[in-house]
Amino acid sequence: MFRVIPAVDLKDGKVVRLRQGKEDEVTIQLENPVEVAEMWVKKGAKVLHVIDLDGAFKGKLRHEDIILEIRKRIKAEMQVGGGIRSIETAKRLLEYGIDRVILGTIATKNVEDVKKLAEEFPKRIMVAVDAKKDKVVVEGWKKSTEYTPLQLAKLYEDCEVSLLYTNVDVEGLVSGIVLDKIRNLVEKTDLPVYVAGGITAREDVIKIKETGAIGAVIGSALYLGKLRFEDLLDLEED
Repeated sequence: MFRVIPAVDLKDGKVVRLRQGKEDEVTIQLENPVEVAEMWVKKGAKVLHVIDLDGAFKGKLRHEDIILEIRKRIKAEMQVGGGIRSIETAKRLLEYGIDRVILGTIATKNVEDVKKLAEEFPKRIMVAVDAKKDKVVVEGWKKSTEYTPLQLAKLYEDCEVSLLYTNVDVEGLVSGIVLDKIRNLVEKTDLPVYVAGGITAREDVIKIKETGAIGAVIGSALYLGKLRFEDLLDLEED
């Protein structure tokens, strides 16, 4: 399987893009996130990647109402993250019909609890592997952990989870991907891997697909018009 997935990042009730995930470096701002989500689905998106940026920075989901409204209005799959720091919040979203919840901070701190959740909701937990200078970062990418991306992946190899690998060093710069880092993770773990960060050209998406990753999450390049979503749909595979 391979999916091309538009990112819908929420901040202050709007869809935004941030440079390298920095709270005060907004590069794009669009009103009405529900309409933005519907637009991507009309263009052919089978999956949407929805992140509550305020939630990631503040440690608590802040846009749950918008997320649930998007869920009501679209038929595509949704993977949701940002500020999901409790098992209860994750469960609530899953029970509401969010297809996958993305867990970052809690996945490094409460490994056993996240594993239990993965048992209860197989294939619906996504572990965020956000890497900055080859170390996993948490709490809105502000705090470094001792884990390398592969070490974090290995912790969850006995579970039915997927991984979302983001290279924070290139996120939001529209500067291209760092292929060897992606390949290193995809080839050395048995878990399904989605990739985000730095995707700028069709060639980037092709290379990601060739590594064996099962999805590419694209944000800034789509919103800046460097890539047309419709031009990437032929790369998808069921």
